[in-house]
Amino acid sequence: MNIRGNKVILRAIEEKDLELFHAWANDPEIWYMVGGWHFPSSFDSLKTWFLSLKSNELNQRFAIETKDHGVIGSANLVQIDWKNKNAFHGIYLGNKDIRGNNYAKDSIFAIMRYAFEELGLNRLDGSMIEYNEASLSLYINKCGWKVEGTARGWYYRKNRFWDKIIVGVTREDYFELIKKDNYWNV
Repeated sequence: MNIRGNKVILRAIEEKDLELFHAWANDPEIWYMVGGWHFPSSFDSLKTWFLSLKSNELNQRFAIETKDHGVIGSANLVQIDWKNKNAFHGIYLGNKDIRGNNYAKDSIFAIMRYAFEELGLNRLDGSMIEYNEASLSLYINKCGWKVEGTARGWYYRKNRFWDKIIVGVTREDYFELIKKDNYWNV
């Protein structure tokens, strides 16, 4: 099953995608903008990670694909809490040439529709490094997420500490937003 947006398809990550994912996994410009701990990554370690994806109901990872550009990035729903109906969401676009064309926005809307309309989740959580203004603007101004807090000095990048901005969106927020801007009927 694929998850469809207006401009993107979110699908399972396939072995044929690994070469591209490996290049992105070793691009410091990409990883400077996202959370987590990053080391240079071998293709073999990426393949081990890929093989672990097969049957993990608590962590779903997707390739973001477009008709014109092929695979352009990755999105996820991880730490899925089926009892409390929530999950953590993250995204990155590895193909820097296509940024600014609403592919990320469409990917986030597709994830929200899948999470809220198909999986029955009630909320999604996310976080960003304070200097990632593009992501903050995207999630807050274009996708209806709310800033819910700040973890001071959370990330360590380029010899200093940066705040983690904690964001979230509820099922109710999502349905209000798509009703207001008629996103799926555009």
